[in-house]
Amino acid sequence: MAMLMMKRQGLGLLRAFLVLLGVSALCSVALGTRKGNASLDQRGHRHRHPGHLSLHRHRQKVGKEGQVLHRSKRGWVWNQFFVIEEYTGPDPVLVGRLHSDVDSGDGNIKYILSGEGAGTIFVIDDKTGNIHATKTLDREEQAQYTLTAQAVARDTNKPLEPPSEFIVKVQDINDNPPEFPHGPYYARVPEMSNVGTSVLQVTATDADDPTYGNSARLVYSILEGQPYFSVEPQTGIIRTALPNMDREARQEYDVVIQAKDMGGHMGGLSGTTEVKITLTDVNDNPPKFPQSVYSMSVSEDKVAGEEVGRLKAKDPDLGDNGLVNYRLIDGDGINMFELTTDSETREAVIKLKKMVDFETKRSYTLKVEGSNPHIDPQFLAWGPYKDEATIKISVEDADEPPVFIAPSYTFEVEENAPPGTQVGRVHAKDTDVANNPVRYMIPRYTDVEQFFSINAEDGMITTTKPLDRETQPWHNISVSATEIGGHHQDTKVRVNIKVKDVNDNPPEFATNNEVLMCETVAPGKVIETVTAVDKDEMAYRQHFTFNLAPEVAHNHNFSLKDNRAKTASIYVLRKGFSRLTQDVYYLPIEINDNGIPAMSSTNTLTIRVCSCDSKETILSCNVEPYVLPAGLSTGALIAILACIVILLAIVVLFVALRRQKKEPLIVFEEEDIRENIITYDDEGGGEEDTEAFDIATLQNPDGANGFLPRKDIKPELQYPIRPGIGRPAANSVDVDDFIKTRIAEADSDPTAPPYDSIQIYGYEGRGSLAGSLSSLESVTTESDLDYDYLQSWGPRFKKLADLYGTKDCSINDADDGEDS
Repeated sequence: MAMLMMKRQGLGLLRAFLVLLGVSALCSVALGTRKGNASLDQRGHRHRHPGHLSLHRHRQKVGKEGQVLHRSKRGWVWNQFFVIEEYTGPDPVLVGRLHSDVDSGDGNIKYILSGEGAGTIFVIDDKTGNIHATKTLDREEQAQYTLTAQAVARDTNKPLEPPSEFIVKVQDINDNPPEFPHGPYYARVPEMSNVGTSVLQVTATDADDPTYGNSARLVYSILEGQPYFSVEPQTGIIRTALPNMDREARQEYDVVIQAKDMGGHMGGLSGTTEVKITLTDVNDNPPKFPQSVYSMSVSEDKVAGEEVGRLKAKDPDLGDNGLVNYRLIDGDGINMFELTTDSETREAVIKLKKMVDFETKRSYTLKVEGSNPHIDPQFLAWGPYKDEATIKISVEDADEPPVFIAPSYTFEVEENAPPGTQVGRVHAKDTDVANNPVRYMIPRYTDVEQFFSINAEDGMITTTKPLDRETQPWHNISVSATEIGGHHQDTKVRVNIKVKDVNDNPPEFATNNEVLMCETVAPGKVIETVTAVDKDEMAYRQHFTFNLAPEVAHNHNFSLKDNRAKTASIYVLRKGFSRLTQDVYYLPIEINDNGIPAMSSTNTLTIRVCSCDSKETILSCNVEPYVLPAGLSTGALIAILACIVILLAIVVLFVALRRQKKEPLIVFEEEDIRENIITYDDEGGGEEDTEAFDIATLQNPDGANGFLPRKDIKPELQYPIRPGIGRPAANSVDVDDFIKTRIAEADSDPTAPPYDSIQIYGYEGRGSLAGSLSSLESVTTESDLDYDYLQSWGPRFKKLADLYGTKDCSINDADDGEDS
């Protein structure tokens, strides 16, 4: 503020001094004008002020003799006036005075002013012609004004002088300080730049008149920012002033630049601007590990790929200049660990490459190098741009599951071995320091049918049931080992058990297809080559032996030849085979595998005789449908058709004759419902009676002879016995002959119904202790039963009353007929 007050006071003094200079100049102009007017009368013309240009106007007048006379005109030409800007005095500033030579000072001439600012900024005294400026002028707003002066007669307003144009210039004073139109400024320069490196050029402007004095002559200087930067006074170029400016120590600088007019002398005005200068980064710092030795640890139960630890080398440079690449360069753990770089944090990550074992090795050492990939050759001598660190990794003990000695086991056991046969032994141990005992087991899901068991203490595997190689040649199971007393961690191992073959399956035919043989086959021809297979494995030099079965060894139809290559050929011994005589031959063949023990089987070869054409192409192998030759003549076809027509006519005639019969073979009455009739011929058969016949739908066995008995009256006569058939007596002892006779009679009777079934109780039976249960026999005895009361029971019991009401011999005779 004090400096600003001093500047303002100096500006006021300067303005007062310039006003005094202007007043003195105006006074000298007025005096000169007056001297010119005085000399006008003496020399006929007037000399203007040295600042004005004089213009003489001449009038030409021709005399009587034709002589041209020259006359000098009074002066009325004005060039320019000057007025100082920013004048702040109490009275208006006198700019100048207009005066015409015709003005005699009596006030008859009137001066008129027109043009820019006339009447407002500039006023004129119309009597004296004095021009005054009524307002403060600013050259920076308008540097000059163009006005027009006129002199007219006051009373008539008649122009006495032609209009004269002149200029009023506003004379400049130093009233505008320098300004920086583009400030504030921002600049960047690389760190560690040499002294004098150009940073930026600043430019200031001054609104004052550069052609008048030193008001607009500027000089630059630095107010803030030393000793780091400097500025050229005339050009404004900012340059570095100190060497080795380090961005890592200080990155930004605030610089203040001043521009002063009047050539930088005392009393000049000044302006300032700010420049923010930033140091850009260069790779001038190598990476550095904060520690020379790092300690890490990893548990032995960690798997490959897991992270062990991290470390990072610090580099104060930025961007690519601060990038650090890491690599393992040495150490006994270089094969157990690997190193990667985190793309986000730029850290070196140590990972497990292989699983470590506490019991084998308990510590590892690694050496890591960190280096810059981008090196500035300008600062190569400041290197090396890399650093090294040592990593010590300790292995921690962990409770691990037991470990099997072998990665897998393979055992063999013979098939059909008895239960309890030892297969093999697995072994696992606890690798921890405690060395706890181990327990074994077979997970059931690996041995669903439980063919095997294992001793939990020693790991011996045994069979629990016989094995069959042909059903399952391999058994793949797992055995689990669990540490006793630890964290119950278990380990599984694969156990592959091969079932060794035992010769327990006989050989057999590979296929059971029938052999088709032509009837015209020639003797000695091979009709089939049979092949044998065996479910068992064939040992070295083991082969099959083929022989005909002993019962057909000497047959005259076929023979067998063993080919010694799991095959045998079947030969035909004779000719003349006929499929009508015998269409199928069965040839049993014995096959022996010659194993230990030897196994054999008999397989039957089916040979079917077929009809063939001349080219031995099989036509038919079926006996019943006789196939005619393909080419039948017309006469043969007509004969076949005639036979068919005759057969059809016979069938139609037989049907017609059957329809002409009026009486059916069996008479069925309306009430006949095919009832079962059981005839008690004698005493029951007892427990030993197993030869009885079941009577089913026995209707009327004597209807075929023309005798139709009535069922509503008691029979009186016995049925006559058919001739030619002997009938034993009712009380004959040879009941077997009686039954056979009746069966033969029924079989030879063409009129007997086909659906009848006769059940006859022929005799009591041999050796029965039971008495007779027959009620029919009681009729012939002296019985006290009286059936006459049946007469009073109504018509429904009339038949019973007629049959049993009267005791006479006819009943006995009827019973005898029933027995027959």
